[in-house]
Amino acid sequence: MQIFKDTNFDFLGKKWPFIIVSLVLIAASLISLAVKGPTYGIDFKGGTLMYVKFASDPPVAQIRSALSARIPGEISVQHVTSGDNELMIGTEVRDEKQLEKERQTVIQTLAQTLGQAEAGGKLDLNNSGQQAVIDRLRDPLQRAAVPLSEAQLKDLVAAIFQYRDSAPRSGLVRSIDELSAVPGVNATVLNVLKQELYAAPFAIRNVEVVGPKVGAELRWQAIKATLYALAGMLVYLAFRFEWIYGVAAVLAVFHDTLITIGLFSIFNKEISLTVVAALLTLVGYSMNDTIVVFDRIRENLKLMRREKFPVLVNASINQTLSRTVLTSGLTFLTALSLLLFGGPVLHNFSFALVVGIIVGTYSSIFIASPILVFWQERRDMRKRGRPAEAATKEGARRGSVNVK
Repeated sequence: MQIFKDTNFDFLGKKWPFIIVSLVLIAASLISLAVKGPTYGIDFKGGTLMYVKFASDPPVAQIRSALSARIPGEISVQHVTSGDNELMIGTEVRDEKQLEKERQTVIQTLAQTLGQAEAGGKLDLNNSGQQAVIDRLRDPLQRAAVPLSEAQLKDLVAAIFQYRDSAPRSGLVRSIDELSAVPGVNATVLNVLKQELYAAPFAIRNVEVVGPKVGAELRWQAIKATLYALAGMLVYLAFRFEWIYGVAAVLAVFHDTLITIGLFSIFNKEISLTVVAALLTLVGYSMNDTIVVFDRIRENLKLMRREKFPVLVNASINQTLSRTVLTSGLTFLTALSLLLFGGPVLHNFSFALVVGIIVGTYSSIFIASPILVFWQERRDMRKRGRPAEAATKEGARRGSVNVK
C-alpha cells in the first residue's frame, strides 16, 4: 500500500531546522541530566516491594491514592501480571526496622479502602502470623470448653495456616467458614474461630527490600543492555553495508535515546525497568526504520550511478516515505492511546514510546542520512584532491629536473 507516489520532497534541503532542534534538545537534556540527574524509580534507587493478593479485581487508582496520602515518598501500585488480582506495591522505605510499621500501615489503608476497617476487634487471619492467632484463640477455646493442650493448639493453628497457604488459596482465605475443612476444626472450634477471626479480602504474600546496591546493579545492567544492543547493531550494519552506515545508524539511535532520557529528566518522570524496556524497544524500532532507508540507498547506488549522492539519498527517502508514514503513524497512534488512556501505571512507558517514535522517525531522515552524505562528500573531496596533489608533485619534480 502506498500513500505517496512519485514524491520528490527535498528532505536533505530541510535538514538544518531539524538538526538545530536536535542540538537544542541534546543540550537541554545534557544540562538537565548534569544538574538534576535522572529520576529513578524504586527498581533502581531501592525501596520496599509488597506483593498483595486480592479476592477480586482491586481498585488500583483508589488504592494508590489512599496509600499516597498515608505513606510519604514515592508510591507505585501496579498489577504483577495483566489480568490477575495481585498487586505489587512499592515504597521508598529501605530501613528494615520500619518494615513492620509500614506493613501495618498498608494493611490498615487497604482495609479502609476496601471497606473492611470495622472488623469488630477480630484478628485478620490472612495477614497475621501463627503466634498471634495462637494467643488470640487460647482463652476463647478454654471458655468454650474445648479441651486442647498448648501443643494441640499449636498443631491446630499450624493446620489452619497450612490450609490457608496451600493452593488454590495461596495465602488468601475468603471466608472463615472454609476452615471447616481443616482437620480438628469441629462445629465448636469453628464457632470460636468465627467469633475471634475474620478473613480480609487481601493478603500480603511477600515483602522484598531492594537496597541501594541492588538498585545500582540494576542501573548498570540496564546501561550494559543498551550498549550491547547498539554494539551488536553496529557490527551487523558494518557487515551488511559499510562501517559508516553502522556509525550513522548508531549515532542516530544514540541521539534518540539521549533525547528521550533527557526529556524524562526535564519533566521529572521516573525511569523504571518498564521504561528501560521501552528504550530498548525504541532502539530496535529506530534502527529498523534507518535500515529500510539505508537498504534503498544501497539498491539505488546500482540503479542511479550517474546521480550525485545527495540526489540519490533524497530519492531513497522519498521512495520509502509511504512505508515510514504507515509504520510510524500506526505505531505512534497506538503509543499515544496508551499515553492518554493507559493510566498512571503505563504513563512513563507510553511517554517513552511516543517521544522515541517521533524522534526516531525524523532522525532516520534528518540525522542518519545527512551523516552519510557528509561522509560521502568528504571522501569524494579527498579522492579529487589526491590526483591534484600528485600532479602538483609531478610538476615540481619535472621543474627541478629541467632546472638541473
